Amino acid sequence: MRIIDFLDIEAISIHSPAKTSGEIITDLGTRLYKLGKVKDNFISATLKREADMPTGLPLGGEINAAIPHVDIEYVNHSALALATLEQPVIFRNMVDRDEKVYVRLVIMLALDQPKSQIRMLQEVTKILQNPDVVNRLILAETEDQILTILKTMDEEDLLVHKVQ
Repeated sequence: MRIIDFLDIEAISIHSPAKTSGEIITDLGTRLYKLGKVKDNFISATLKREADMPTGLPLGGEINAAIPHVDIEYVNHSALALATLEQPVIFRNMVDRDEKVYVRLVIMLALDQPKSQIRMLQEVTKILQNPDVVNRLILAETEDQILTILKTMDEEDLLVHKVQ
């Protein structure tokens, strides 16, 4: 399972001007809906889930992330959406709901199989644990650059597995 296989160029938002977590979730959800990947109630379900079970994730540096997602019943076909934000947007911490997390990178999951969520979260974690990749994603100026960064990361990961 590779992130690049689930991320359509039209589901990428570079330097989004969104001011709230709700705005960026709605933007990314709309992109996935226009691609036919999610059902019409996906956005409202994702917003509700985010309110109940926040997805803000402190990464230990200046750039933090969020991974909004929802149950498979709202998804037609597995897909991802990704946004980099012009300015940090407040999400609530997935571990401590009272803590605000100032997010610059959002990776939205829309998965149609229960087991795929765990595998995809593992792939997303590889990105988020690599500060160099996170920084390159934030600095990317085009959607193609985002795809290239992720593809290069996948190829490097495959080489490491072959060597081991």
